[in-house]
Amino acid sequence: MFSHSPLDWALVLAYFGFLATVWLRLLGRRLAAVDYLVAGRRVTLPAFVATLVATWYGGILGVGEYSYRYGVSNWLVFGVPYYIGALLFAWIFARRAREAALYTLPDLLERHYGRGPALLGALAVFVTSAPAAYVLMLGTLFSAMFHWPLIPCVVAAALFSVFYIHNGGLRTVVFTDQVQFVLMYAGFIVMLAFLVGRHGGLPFLERSLPASHFTWTGGNPAGAVLVWYFIALSTLVDPGFWQRAYAARDPKVARRGVLWSVAFWVLFDFLTTSTGMYARAVLPQLREPVFAFPELARVTLPPVALGLFYLAMIATVMSTIDSYGFIAATTIGRDLIWRLRRETGEEHLPHYSRIGLWVSAVFATALAIMKQSVIELWHDLGSITTPVLLVPVGTALLRRGRLDPRWTLAGMIAPFVVTLAWIAAKGASTPHGAGKYPWSIEPIYAGLAASLAVYGAGWTTRLARGAEAGTASPRIEEEWKT
Repeated sequence: MFSHSPLDWALVLAYFGFLATVWLRLLGRRLAAVDYLVAGRRVTLPAFVATLVATWYGGILGVGEYSYRYGVSNWLVFGVPYYIGALLFAWIFARRAREAALYTLPDLLERHYGRGPALLGALAVFVTSAPAAYVLMLGTLFSAMFHWPLIPCVVAAALFSVFYIHNGGLRTVVFTDQVQFVLMYAGFIVMLAFLVGRHGGLPFLERSLPASHFTWTGGNPAGAVLVWYFIALSTLVDPGFWQRAYAARDPKVARRGVLWSVAFWVLFDFLTTSTGMYARAVLPQLREPVFAFPELARVTLPPVALGLFYLAMIATVMSTIDSYGFIAATTIGRDLIWRLRRETGEEHLPHYSRIGLWVSAVFATALAIMKQSVIELWHDLGSITTPVLLVPVGTALLRRGRLDPRWTLAGMIAPFVVTLAWIAAKGASTPHGAGKYPWSIEPIYAGLAASLAVYGAGWTTRLARGAEAGTASPRIEEEWKT
């Protein structure tokens, strides 16, 4: 058990009691589609920041392991690339997304390209939204807390993270995220305060850690770090960002909310990276670095503070599971069931999404049990979805360089197939060596190359047809702009 103090257990039980109360308050209440899917498009700036910050930072045990092993490189791998992606989203997409007033990312694809690209986009969004990595992470944390086998803990993690949003949809997600936001910061601030008070600050870390812990690569090859800067392009097509932008009260809230969120992520990355480095300094012989944070808490914190820190870890992961689980649910409910049934009314959307919520929970649980590697799940899912969605979404929203639906569909299928083949090849015995990507090329590079190749062919064909028909160059350019 993680603690022998009844005070720590009381804190944990109070948290889950709060979630049960949230579920009971909305039991049996019928919400309109706009309320269930996008919280009535009334999310204010503080709520927007809290829900986006909490949603986007679920990989707490993975961050603890990486910072334990590689130090400040954690910031350069899981921090800076995503700040850049978020700033680009705020600058390029946030205002336009809110003005579009849609429900989902595939809605945007259907508006510009038709049902085929929208359905393939829905598949990509579902794959990237299924919170398998976070279900695995919370299951691992439950296993460490209760000393139960991993698989039943993974099942419990999925169940406890989605049941309370079944009735209220995004309204409930936003409300609970605000509480989870406070818990995650409070827990890590308390932890870092105890560590500094007991061991001292930077001089202690410099004496106790390898020099590589203060380098940007952490001793890894530069290519292993740089690939995350391409994977972070997934931020531009991250359905969590789009859903929050659609739900914002107005375009200003959408843009400013993302900018404020980046500032809070910088602060939280400082807290978590510092804590992970203290874990390495205090527990240099830790056999399983994935438990760096729980083990450090066990030897550092007194009762109440220990319970608060465990709540911080639980809340950090659960806020991501419920958010991405709900995105996967709306993908099934609206983008697949509703779209395939060709319905025009929206009254059934909440019901379809509730079905999708449990489908996504089962899928995420199965994937987590099969894969059982958080970092690999992040890497693989980001590598698949970014090449599929980045160019068609970007050209649709920027209204530059769009292709017709057939070319767009081809430009989405090609990277999907290529990246899947690349990932499959790594796990098979090939002439290039078991466990290696073909030609040692990361799958996201292969996928982006496939996407750009198809789009390049489409743009070239369009220009050639325009020239054959005697179309003037200005007319072609104007056509691409609209």
